[in-house]
Amino acid sequence: MSHLLVPIRQFLRACRRCKNIVKFADSTGVSLTGSNTLLRTLILRRLFHRKFDKNEKNVGLLMPLTVYGVLANLALTLDRRTTVNLNYTFNIETINDCIRKAEIKHVVTSKKMLERFPDLKLEAELVFMEDLPTQVTFLDKITAWFDAHITPITFLEIALGLTQIDPDDLITIVFTSGSTGTPKGAMITQNAIAENVNAFVERLDLSDNESLLGALPLFHAYGYSTAFWLPALTNLTGVYHFNPLEYKRVGEMARKFGCTLFPTTPTFLRGYLRRCEPEDFAMTGTVVGGAEKLPVELMDQWEQKFGHRPVEGYGTTELSPVVSSNVPKSRRADYKKWLREGTIGRPFFNLQARITDLETGEVLPVDTAGMLQIKGPTVMKGYFKDKEKTDAVLKDGWYSTGDIATIDADGFIRITGRLSRISKIGGEMIPHSLIEEEIEKIINETQNEQELEKMGILVAVSAVPDEVKGERIIVLLHEDVKISPQEICKKLQQSGLPNIWIPAPSNFHTTRSIPTLGTGKLDLQGIKKYVTELIQ
Repeated sequence: MSHLLVPIRQFLRACRRCKNIVKFADSTGVSLTGSNTLLRTLILRRLFHRKFDKNEKNVGLLMPLTVYGVLANLALTLDRRTTVNLNYTFNIETINDCIRKAEIKHVVTSKKMLERFPDLKLEAELVFMEDLPTQVTFLDKITAWFDAHITPITFLEIALGLTQIDPDDLITIVFTSGSTGTPKGAMITQNAIAENVNAFVERLDLSDNESLLGALPLFHAYGYSTAFWLPALTNLTGVYHFNPLEYKRVGEMARKFGCTLFPTTPTFLRGYLRRCEPEDFAMTGTVVGGAEKLPVELMDQWEQKFGHRPVEGYGTTELSPVVSSNVPKSRRADYKKWLREGTIGRPFFNLQARITDLETGEVLPVDTAGMLQIKGPTVMKGYFKDKEKTDAVLKDGWYSTGDIATIDADGFIRITGRLSRISKIGGEMIPHSLIEEEIEKIINETQNEQELEKMGILVAVSAVPDEVKGERIIVLLHEDVKISPQEICKKLQQSGLPNIWIPAPSNFHTTRSIPTLGTGKLDLQGIKKYVTELIQ
């Protein structure tokens, strides 16, 4: 078991170390020192402790990445509860499915949040952050002040029951769309977050008095771990803007606070590149692009405008999430050992990586493509109450990422393809099989049973690289399908499918037969090869 303290205990110590230093700040004007952060977290914890039943383990949150979004997460964790940050970009049916699966009774949110999303009718009791200040008593204030400033940390930990937290206990459940398109709740442990943050600090050689710029949402595993817990557990300052699409505001925050570290995605980087001024990111020497492939031309353009070259990292929700990262030249004297463009870097020191044969599971030698598998303390505990899906990706401690990759002699990992039925477009997970299911429904309504039986498999969804979005959805249709791609797209929009999931009519292609395996299932590799050759 890890020697690291569980995150919330590390947080207490970080606040004491940074008592007079800005710990968190955001674009709404809120700015808190370490002492003020701890004080407000302790007060919030007392309110949540009174409001929620002691047996209510999982609590939902629908909060943007702001200081108060961070405080709500910290207070619930301090009260020894498991946080579930809900993805407000999901449709309401999917959000409520997550609420039911995680057995959530209460969702902490804000009235301003619901003003932005008025159609969210959640199947849980809402707790509004704006209503909480009136519930604070004098006893809450004086007790929290004393604990924040006077009480020795070790005594405080015992009083709050923090010494009873096991490193293997859950800290959060992060819902991620799987290949079936249904939400899966990845169970992330206390130790996984502690180890991931520790490895990130070690790899990038982070120092005191640095500021991290955060714009990724709290429901995004990359945002949750890096933008939230990384500054919470270290001497870094967390600086936030709640909307990554408001490019100028993000750039202004980077300039105002002299942010040195920026974890983000290539899609958003393109927006900052177009809309921000050179001085906005002049101090931001470490930009780590994850969630999608980081093209070399984007690195070139960023370096030309801002004077620093971004690097590519890699992770998955199920791995808490960061697995590897390249290192900018300015970060380490020995950067050549940790930087190789075109790869996702070398695995963190506390992780093992291997490549296995897609059919036999045999471990493959250097520079041979196969399934990328990861083992180590940041691997999720499993999917919440879903043993079948857990067993499909976890075996003997090894997590199968669904990504096809090679590992060279120096340990650098190169992603060469993706076997899993998911595309990452704009940092969002797009499940291929759900798009297939919706298209099949449309086709079934327009053709008779005899025609359908003769055709067999009607549709297959794949993807090809795209310079702008990272990936582009491609649809293969059986040539005997009568309905046109234009009509299919129109009906997909009417079905309520998110617009980002719907391919353009020009990305539909007909074929005499769709590649299948002997078992009758889709031949994913064959389809990928066919589509790649088709688009070239």
